[in-house]
Amino acid sequence: MIPNNEDKPHLKKLDWYIIRKFLGTYFFTIVLILAIAIVLDYNDKMDKFEAHDTPAWEIIKYYLNYIPYFANLFGPLFVFVACIFFTSKLAGDSEIIAMLASGVSFNRLLRPYILSAAFLGLLTFTLNSFVIPPTSVNRIEFLNTYYKDKQKKVSTNNQFMVEPGVVFYMYMFEIRNNTGRRFALESYDNKKLVSRLTADKAEYKGDYHWELTRWNIRHINEDGETLESGLKMDTVIAIGPEDIIIQTDDYEKMTTPELSAYIEKQRFRGTGNIQDFEIEYHKRFAAIATSFILTLIGVCLSSKKIRGGMGINLGIGLVLAFLYILFQTVSSSFAVSGDMPVMAAVWLPNIVFLIIAIYLYKYKAPK
Repeated sequence: MIPNNEDKPHLKKLDWYIIRKFLGTYFFTIVLILAIAIVLDYNDKMDKFEAHDTPAWEIIKYYLNYIPYFANLFGPLFVFVACIFFTSKLAGDSEIIAMLASGVSFNRLLRPYILSAAFLGLLTFTLNSFVIPPTSVNRIEFLNTYYKDKQKKVSTNNQFMVEPGVVFYMYMFEIRNNTGRRFALESYDNKKLVSRLTADKAEYKGDYHWELTRWNIRHINEDGETLESGLKMDTVIAIGPEDIIIQTDDYEKMTTPELSAYIEKQRFRGTGNIQDFEIEYHKRFAAIATSFILTLIGVCLSSKKIRGGMGINLGIGLVLAFLYILFQTVSSSFAVSGDMPVMAAVWLPNIVFLIIAIYLYKYKAPK
């Protein structure tokens, strides 16, 4: 009796053959799209670069940082397109028919696809979490300097909790000179106000040191109130400019551990505008599942030899890719507006496409 080695965990020649095809097509697709994207991006920004006399070396550094950012931006969709492309070619050359006819089940055929999806999913997560954030610091700084400055310069009506029982307020803060107007720091004991420090001006000196100008402290106790005042005061408050003025693209500069810590800190302080940070955090994990789901859809769609060949499969794949991006964008907008919990909004496209993948696997995949 010949033993059945189909389900043994070690990789066979078939597995390595499909993995090489999958990963080779994936990286070839990325290189091709990146070349086009860089040319289009440069043409779009060329006038601004010339107007600012941008040094050539700075432009080169920008595009070196741009490459991992753009490659990873649509990483799972590149997985999808690569999977459909090379699987359609295998089916068109009757290679998949030969594999199935030789006794290889469709489930066994999925193994190298799943392994490739796992590798690419973890690669995407690693790049998102640890590699791209440091490069984004330089990329965003370059764009703000030589292309279009999108930094928020002023923030008004800033109020949040510094620590339990201590509330920080500043009417206006300017990043240009790190100076705020109409500053107040209130201390509470069991929700009862015990002191209130105010100042006409508060200037940040670094390392959480603030210089207050024309300050007053009102102490409240059972015996009544006492008042202190002065012209200048140096004090330490665990607040910095980055906590007051939150830039819309700050989340791109943070590693995943930093992003998680930042979200927890802002939640404690009662800051309300952190939806973009929460969306980015959950997207980094959802991208791993996306690689598996889109790979399964791609295999089920393109593993049959059909009339019309690769073009039909690629057309269907591109439509599904467009629908996924649209769905992801719409659901994220619901999270930003507060109409849907962030985690639900980020994972909803994956859930819907998982249902599509299960349907295709059950009714459309070759048996």
